[in-house]
Amino acid sequence: MPVIAIIGAGPGLGAAVARRFGREGFSIALISRDQSKLDAMAAELGADGVTASGFAADVKVPAELENALARAAAELGPITVLQYSPLPSRDYLKPVLDLTPELALEAMQFSALGLIHAVRAVLPAMRETGDGSVILINGGTSVKARAGFAGTSVAFPAESAYGEMLHDALEDEGIRVSQLVIPGGIPKLQLPNGIDDVADRIWGLHAEAGPFRTMLIPLEDGRE
Repeated sequence: MPVIAIIGAGPGLGAAVARRFGREGFSIALISRDQSKLDAMAAELGADGVTASGFAADVKVPAELENALARAAAELGPITVLQYSPLPSRDYLKPVLDLTPELALEAMQFSALGLIHAVRAVLPAMRETGDGSVILINGGTSVKARAGFAGTSVAFPAESAYGEMLHDALEDEGIRVSQLVIPGGIPKLQLPNGIDDVADRIWGLHAEAGPFRTMLIPLEDGRE
């Protein structure tokens, strides 16, 4: 059974993606910091017939993240799809004049370095089978800096650059690397089916190879 690991799994987008991939026969590895919340989410998905387990980890702590992915693979099977979508701290959304080197480094650890550690944990199995997907979920500051969102404006572009390089390096190996940019809070985007439309878009990024970056809506229509 294929497995998707959702890093940053929560009751909103993470749960919607879990349900969408679950309908396609995937098992779900839920990864975030709070084990009790993960267990509750896994139980809800299980009640809907989706195989899911939670593995607690802080993306800023490499050993925790790598251990969570290793435990997920041991329990559920090799990771077929990696979704990297942890929700940034509000501290990363401060004005640029309040951005300290320490906060910038933390934002980089959260976004770019966390992704690199996660990819290196799952990529060997993907390359061995010649199949898999890595999907980045980012806000609009990944493509346009905003002085009021300094941390993500520094860290998201670094994460994006790494993802785009992976896309170019792996596209001939059958491994898809893509980024979905969501410029604003999902409830405010007025999508016809709300968050389920976003989950459908993410499924499409896995199911069919395409360009690295996809905009959920035009950047000027969003708010971040």
